[in-house]
Amino acid sequence: MLVWLFESLSEHFSLFRVFSYLTFRAIITIITSLLLTLWMGPKLIRYLQDMQIGQIVRDDGPESHFSKRGTPTMGGVMILIAILVSTLLWARLDNAYVWVMMFVFVAFGAIGFVDDYRKVIRKDTDGLIARWKYFWQSAVAIGIAVYLYVTAGSAAETTLVVPFFKEYMPELGLLFIVLTYFVIVGSSNAVNLTDGLDGLAILPTVLVAGAFMLVAYLTSNVKFAEYLFIPYIPQASELVIVCAAMVGAGLGFLWFNTYPAQVFMGDVGSLALGAGLGTMAVLVRQEFMLVIMGGVFVMETVSVILQVGSYKLRGQRIFRMAPIHHHYELKGWPEPRVIVRFWIITIILVLIGLATLKVR
Repeated sequence: MLVWLFESLSEHFSLFRVFSYLTFRAIITIITSLLLTLWMGPKLIRYLQDMQIGQIVRDDGPESHFSKRGTPTMGGVMILIAILVSTLLWARLDNAYVWVMMFVFVAFGAIGFVDDYRKVIRKDTDGLIARWKYFWQSAVAIGIAVYLYVTAGSAAETTLVVPFFKEYMPELGLLFIVLTYFVIVGSSNAVNLTDGLDGLAILPTVLVAGAFMLVAYLTSNVKFAEYLFIPYIPQASELVIVCAAMVGAGLGFLWFNTYPAQVFMGDVGSLALGAGLGTMAVLVRQEFMLVIMGGVFVMETVSVILQVGSYKLRGQRIFRMAPIHHHYELKGWPEPRVIVRFWIITIILVLIGLATLKVR
């Protein structure tokens, strides 16, 4: 929105030409979304407290979590607002990928909002019934997958990039729809499962989004794409701005969500951010990279699958409690130790993921 205004002004005032540079707009976007989140935070927290919209804590969970009862939740609303506003201000709105990302945030945010609303306002501990939550997640993901497949302008937009293999990039065809569906839904639920400790999910989300900001820039630059043997996708350029908005909003939210948390993001935030990361990976054709960089999310999800599977098949649990971060809490690790160590793991995995761009 502001890009068009400043481009018009640049014809008369050279100072405004700086806004035509993608890297400058990315920096401005981070600052904008960060400041928006910091400005909204205290106001939203007071509102949630006044409305008694507080966290519900399971009685069978770690005892250290009992003190979290009543902590304001649904703070993901301010993350999404900051992302959407910053993107509208600084991205080129004639880019279809920008609107795909905004649709994902709104749609999955709405699903999470309904779930949170039922839990904390209507006091329905089940929230949105699991089958309906999965149905709506699936409907949105399939819709996005079909749209991207039908509107793909080149084979590069539907190829599969395999880490460490520079010449093996098969054209997926209709399998692109299947892969996109599983990546978006899986990523959404993985971040949701990880969001169980103060700041545990948001910083890994910021780190992965920051890495994708770089990947989107490289993917949209023909010289870098050719050099790194990755698909050249011109439309991916404006995804840099979307990722920048996620980074700024995430850091702003972490200001209030760091231990001990003043507010939780709730499903409205975790489902939307997870779906956003999954969609971003699809758009820049780096689904495998998401699995690597989001290893903490994968680990949390696998721990739940293994726990449920083992209990149903053998009647025994593998972990003291799933997701796995609760397992370490019950082993005696203080919450901050679990959080920071998972952050460190994410930093290492993000670096490994980025390294796969070159080691091919």
